[in-house]
Amino acid sequence: MREALKFSFIALIILGIIICVILWPLPGFMVLAALLVSIGFYDIFQKKHTILRNFPVVGHMRFLLEMIGPELHQYFVESDTDGKPIDRNHRSYIYERAKEERQTHPFGTELDLNQDDYKWMQHSIYPAKKMETSPRVMIGGKDCRQPYSASLFNISAMSFGALSKNAVEALNLGAKAGGFFHDTGEGGISKYHLKGGDLVWEIGTGYFGCRSEDGNFDPDKFKEKANWEQVKMIEVKISQGAKPGHGGVLPAAKNDEEIAEIRGVKPHTVVLSPPGHSAFNNAKGLLEYIQQLRELSNGKPIGFKLCIGSKQEFIDICEEMVKTGIKPDFITVDGAEGGTGAAPIDFSNYVGMPWEDALIFVVDTLNKYKLKQEIKIITATKIFTAFDIFKALCIGADVCNSARGMMLALGCIQALKCNTNECPTGVATNNPKFVRGLVVSEKWKRVRNYHKNILEDFLELLAASGCKSPAEMNRSLIYRKVDKQWTSYT
Repeated sequence: MREALKFSFIALIILGIIICVILWPLPGFMVLAALLVSIGFYDIFQKKHTILRNFPVVGHMRFLLEMIGPELHQYFVESDTDGKPIDRNHRSYIYERAKEERQTHPFGTELDLNQDDYKWMQHSIYPAKKMETSPRVMIGGKDCRQPYSASLFNISAMSFGALSKNAVEALNLGAKAGGFFHDTGEGGISKYHLKGGDLVWEIGTGYFGCRSEDGNFDPDKFKEKANWEQVKMIEVKISQGAKPGHGGVLPAAKNDEEIAEIRGVKPHTVVLSPPGHSAFNNAKGLLEYIQQLRELSNGKPIGFKLCIGSKQEFIDICEEMVKTGIKPDFITVDGAEGGTGAAPIDFSNYVGMPWEDALIFVVDTLNKYKLKQEIKIITATKIFTAFDIFKALCIGADVCNSARGMMLALGCIQALKCNTNECPTGVATNNPKFVRGLVVSEKWKRVRNYHKNILEDFLELLAASGCKSPAEMNRSLIYRKVDKQWTSYT
């Protein structure tokens, strides 16, 4: 956005010079010639930019166009289906449901139905009656004393600091109005999270909000916050899909005094969470830690979140569950396609198992060890549409979360400025001049609307499949093309 404004300012100056030349030709040409000669001499003798040394004056056009390259690409180059990481059709889907505008699509699909990895759902010529209200999922195993009834669709983990205070407050108010939960992310619980919405408190490797002075887990601080009424469940973040094996990153530009106080760190410094937990380092330690958190929280549901890397490590956890009898109440499965505000590109692009394969593996492994009946599965990668929810539940998930979907509902335009503190929509920034643009009283309604309408769409798909409830959903209802052949997920 700053580059676009800079480009506009420069363009106005050029336009002004052209007008001056037209109105006062002789002095105008003299001023223009002097300006171009000065710029040319500067370009030739400066040492930073090769293009300007070799192509004085005209080389500036490259930099001017580069300033607004992302905007040109998003609005004039990309098609409705090829935008990354989220294409225009998916963005429009979310905007329309958040604003409760037109929710239909004209003239048929724009997708290539014959390409590999195209997915579709099986429908029935005898559709079921549509459910009047979306069902809820009870999370809590035999050792849980305070089970929680969760919506099928919720807000995935996003920290205050990564998101602005207005964004967090709007999300929480939307969750309160819609009756779904709001995952805090690993950045701790701020006052903006405490607007009445149900919370899932995420505990990351930095233990923000329950952190000792040396950066380790503090049981007393955890016990105090875990027993707050707003906190319904606790999630231990082992890894996340966008940067598995890498700790969280909060840029110094976003780490102001308020955020630093909540997290227990120094302000205006880059905050790097460790890649792994200091409270445990193996499967047995993880389960003992879960048991400790369950006791400290007086029996609230405890789970963990991970992106699958080594399959054997997850198998080890399952075997330890059988051996010790200690089980989490839920497991959140993230995929390598997950999003984040800041991560090294190699981690985003090449580390971790993709979402569908990870979800299938986790569900099948839990079933193999006869653990699935006691453990609910939450999944949280690129869930944007009702079909995404339908597919996830058919594969074996019980609950779906969305982060980027909820950001778009707030007004995110995919400017890809999350890591710069210059988000133009006030969603992923703490810069007051941008944050003020996100009006909480308006945006929380869009979060509620998106949740409500996506579940209405899901119930229509469920009925079209012939299923009377999610309990009847299974992998045989979903197909994909592999090597030019259709195959179901069974």
